[in-house]
Amino acid sequence: MIDLRRLVVLAAVALLALGTGTADASPAKQKPAASPSVAPPPPAPPAEPLPPPKIYLFRGAMGPIFSTGMDRLEEKLTTAGFSANVYEFTICRLIGNRAIASYKESPAPIVLIGHSMGGLCSVIISEMAAKENIPISLVITIDPAHATDDVPLNVERFINIFLSDSVLGGGNVVAMPGYRGHYASYDLKENNRVSHINIEKSDDIHRQIVDMVTQLPRIQATQTEADAVPLRYLVPGDTLVELWDSGVRMPVRRGDTLESIAAANRVPLWSLAQSNSLPENATLTPGQSIIVPRHLTPPDAAAAMAVPAPPPAARRK
Repeated sequence: MIDLRRLVVLAAVALLALGTGTADASPAKQKPAASPSVAPPPPAPPAEPLPPPKIYLFRGAMGPIFSTGMDRLEEKLTTAGFSANVYEFTICRLIGNRAIASYKESPAPIVLIGHSMGGLCSVIISEMAAKENIPISLVITIDPAHATDDVPLNVERFINIFLSDSVLGGGNVVAMPGYRGHYASYDLKENNRVSHINIEKSDDIHRQIVDMVTQLPRIQATQTEADAVPLRYLVPGDTLVELWDSGVRMPVRRGDTLESIAAANRVPLWSLAQSNSLPENATLTPGQSIIVPRHLTPPDAAAAMAVPAPPPAARRK
């Protein structure tokens, strides 16, 4: 007679053995693979310093007689170690082609500075370079001719120092629509010591131009076009011309006045009033945006610069 209890035990043992064999045949669960660690991107290499700029200066009509300030400026730039040459405006396009060919062969920042018809020439060369997609780092026109065209879009920085009531110059040069570079315009018509034939001879303006050219290679990486605000000034009579690069917007804090902002940034009160179309005693609101002129140096460094005293100047001829 079959023992039912023994039969149940045997069946249980058989089932246990079968289950163990099945488990052994099944592949073991694999642990999820660890995600490979992503190495941080290598730090960007330091920006290569720009080569020294090549500077082209242009005299106006009868330049050897009336534009001698361009020759003096060329001497100062050369003494400072720059490649600078002065030319007659009559060979404007020839020199423009040379400058373009030189840039294509060995790219270096281009600086164009011109007095009277030489100012017109500087803008013409900028237009020639624009057609070749070549940037112009800095253009300075000094009482350019009335016929001077608008500033083309390839000019990164433009400064015009002029006399709006001048017959021989008087070029109130503006920028083309869509211009996003740095722009500053200075009308000196209220200064009765300045005329068309001595405006390019100012030692103080020469000093500031040499400083700007010296700073140019290192400053391009620190100031972007996005924050540049164009400046246009009617400079008060007997006032020193400060060649600000452009303007920058700053927020007004509680208690700020135009006078306190001017003092903090070492700029004349009149410049803030004109930049913002406000009277000098205007009441400001916290959070309001104020345009403050700045030099080529970054705003922090510019704020630490003292305003120099005006030099003597020749009487209007």
